[in-house]
Amino acid sequence: MRILFIGDVVGRTGRTAINDYLPELVTAWKLDLVVVNGENAAGGFGITEAIYQELLDAGADAITLGNHAWNQKEALVFIERAPRLVRPLNFPPGTPGRGAAMIDAKDGRRALVINAMARIFMEPLNDPFHAIEYELDACRLREAADAIIVDFHGEATSEKQSMGYFCDGRVSLVVGTHTHVPTADHRILSGGTAYMSDAGMTGDYDSVIGMQKEEPLRRFTTGIPSSRFEPAAGAATLSGVAVETDDATGLALKIAPVRIGGRLERAEPSFWT
Repeated sequence: MRILFIGDVVGRTGRTAINDYLPELVTAWKLDLVVVNGENAAGGFGITEAIYQELLDAGADAITLGNHAWNQKEALVFIERAPRLVRPLNFPPGTPGRGAAMIDAKDGRRALVINAMARIFMEPLNDPFHAIEYELDACRLREAADAIIVDFHGEATSEKQSMGYFCDGRVSLVVGTHTHVPTADHRILSGGTAYMSDAGMTGDYDSVIGMQKEEPLRRFTTGIPSSRFEPAAGAATLSGVAVETDDATGLALKIAPVRIGGRLERAEPSFWT
């Protein structure tokens, strides 16, 4: 299976990059599954139903979230009728929506998409390792799903790496989101799981993690907030990771970073181009 995971889409410029690049990539790379983290897609904070549909129309098969899942209050309602929108699994029981979803890939195969939120330097949620263990016990790779993708949304690379090894051999891909900076540690772990600590953001990198520079700089230099954060509006880089899995096992055969457009050096999977 050919899988493209796209890191946090930030604001309008990030959505523009998705619309500009993703439809062509789906065709050129013959993608089977596209997962997009959309938790910053609405003005940098949260997601709306219209944006959820926009991302699907551009070629996404599933949309994951994170700590800004509920910044747009409508998400608490529309998520119940959005089967391909996946919020962190380890929110308390009774939280609207779903933390794991079985998604139909473009070729008809089935992929389990799991979203979980880390705890170090993050909002206190339930144990993500226990929550993911429960899901993996209930849905085993190749027995119930042709691929399993885990979006682990968090700050600390140590926690993300630990999740990678925790899932190794049991999922196709563990990829980190949230820090908005792409890491260079993409690799296939010893058990066959593809791993990357952070996919980066799909947004304007002439910024402070996607936001206009002035307000973050002011807060760091004076300690005084003077206005809300606003997404930077320059050309965005579509950032993410490409993975090809073994049809027999569901585990990863190849992994490569993806960076297209904007300010970062271009990177594409040589095995698809």
